[in-house]
Amino acid sequence: MPPELNKAYLKYKICISGSAETDTATPGTLEKTEQLGRLIAERGMVLVTGATTGIPYWAARGAKEAGGIVIGISPAASKLAHVKSYRLPTEYHDLIIYTGFEYSGRNLLLIRSSDAVITVSGRVGTLNEFTIAFEDKKPQGILTGTGGTSDELQHILEVAKRGMGKAVFDPDPASLLDKVVRMIDEEEKEIDGDDYDPTMHRSRG
Repeated sequence: MPPELNKAYLKYKICISGSAETDTATPGTLEKTEQLGRLIAERGMVLVTGATTGIPYWAARGAKEAGGIVIGISPAASKLAHVKSYRLPTEYHDLIIYTGFEYSGRNLLLIRSSDAVITVSGRVGTLNEFTIAFEDKKPQGILTGTGGTSDELQHILEVAKRGMGKAVFDPDPASLLDKVVRMIDEEEKEIDGDDYDPTMHRSRG
C-alpha cells in the first residue's frame, strides 16, 4: 500500500467565536461573519460553532450556503433542551453535539474541538473562549473593527503581560483567514515533519 494511503488527512476545523446577541457589533459585522463562514467552506475546511444565535449563526449560514460542513457544540444535554430551554437554533448545521455542560463547559469543548479560533465582536462569553484558546496556545484570529470584545483584545493582551500568544489581528475576513491557516500549517509541519504537504492535507478528508 502506498505510504500516503496509510495516513489520515483531516480537514482543518475553524471555530467562529462571537456573541449570541449582536448589539455590540458594528455595522457590516454580520456580513463579514457570513463571508468568513463562506470562505471556510470554499477552502474545504469545517466550521465549528457554539450552536447559538448571533455571530456563530451568521457564520454557519455563510458556510452552509457555500456547501460547507458545520458542527455545533451545544450547552444543552439534548435537542429538546437545546430548542425549548436554551432557545437555540438548529438551522445551518450538519451535526450538533449536545454536551449538557452549560455555557462555560461548552466553551471549553468548543475550543478544544477546533484547530483555530476566529473572534468576531463578542461579549464576556467570547472573552472566555479567547482566554481558553490563549492558554491552550491555539492559533487565533481576531476580526478587528467589529466592536465588542474583539476590539479590546489587543489592549487586554498588552496589559496582561503574557505576550500575544498565537493571536493575529486583521479587519479583512479573507486576509485574517489566510493568517490563521498559515499558523495551522506551521503546526502541521511539526507533526508531519518532512512528509508534510499542506495542499494534500486540505484537499483530502
